[in-house]
Amino acid sequence: MTEYRASFDAALTFSNGGDLAVHEFRVDVPSPNIDQAGIAALFVASLGLLMTETVELRNVRIFAEPHKGTRGGPADRAEGETVLGGRLVELSHVIRPGLITYPGLPGPVITPYLTREASRTRYAPGTEFAIDVITMVGNTGTYLDSPFHRYPDADDLSELPLDKLAELDGVKIDLTEMGPRAIGRGQLVRYDCRGKAVLIRTGWDRHWGTNEYFRNHPFLTADAATYLAGTGAVLVGIDSLNIDDTGDPERPVHSQLLAAGIPICEHLANLGALPADGFRFSAVPPKIRPFGTFPVRAYATW
Repeated sequence: MTEYRASFDAALTFSNGGDLAVHEFRVDVPSPNIDQAGIAALFVASLGLLMTETVELRNVRIFAEPHKGTRGGPADRAEGETVLGGRLVELSHVIRPGLITYPGLPGPVITPYLTREASRTRYAPGTEFAIDVITMVGNTGTYLDSPFHRYPDADDLSELPLDKLAELDGVKIDLTEMGPRAIGRGQLVRYDCRGKAVLIRTGWDRHWGTNEYFRNHPFLTADAATYLAGTGAVLVGIDSLNIDDTGDPERPVHSQLLAAGIPICEHLANLGALPADGFRFSAVPPKIRPFGTFPVRAYATW
């Protein structure tokens, strides 16, 4: 199997002050299709840097060469392990009281059931606990749709097998430079989606927490959904308000993917930190019956 490395110049700044510049630095990379965000993440991991604020790469060159054992790189793994000093990337938004994920749906309400102060009467001196209550709709934050979300006799959250949710081979389809909002089959066909979690990066997560997030969002077309279902995708995710055009009440993308047993993960974040492929994706909700949609802690490793 051909292995690849990347060479580049880099300039970094740190959130606590200072900067760093390197020339012709090299790291092992998982594939020749890795993007600059993925290379930058490997560079930071390889040096064990903390509190990095910006990373700018120049003169990037990817070439075939045996791996040298870059810290956090593809060779820095034990047999059968997902990560051994590797990269772990957060892909979920934070859920907080009052958060509006979708217009018309209520934000979560978080209240104490047992306060720390009240708990002190139940335990030994110096020992206290907090127990809280959250009331929210399943479509809150970064969440996963099971087939039951659309179809009453299909698998709900409790029935989804882990092999459709965790440690999935992933491919990122970066469409941040796209023009039209609608993402069609033609923008997907060059990617190998069979047996993979397909993550659509539109860059729309940059509007999260603003009214702009709810207007004119990117979405997949029905033809794109037909392609993904037919090519054998295991899960499909997007960093946008909805994988469907919210102006279309038929919701053809949800209908096709969930009919094919393909879970959908919406409102992803930070997909720019992922390489184009060579990563593993996880988005696991709790086992609730009967329930169709629930928030997840989505993340990727490589």
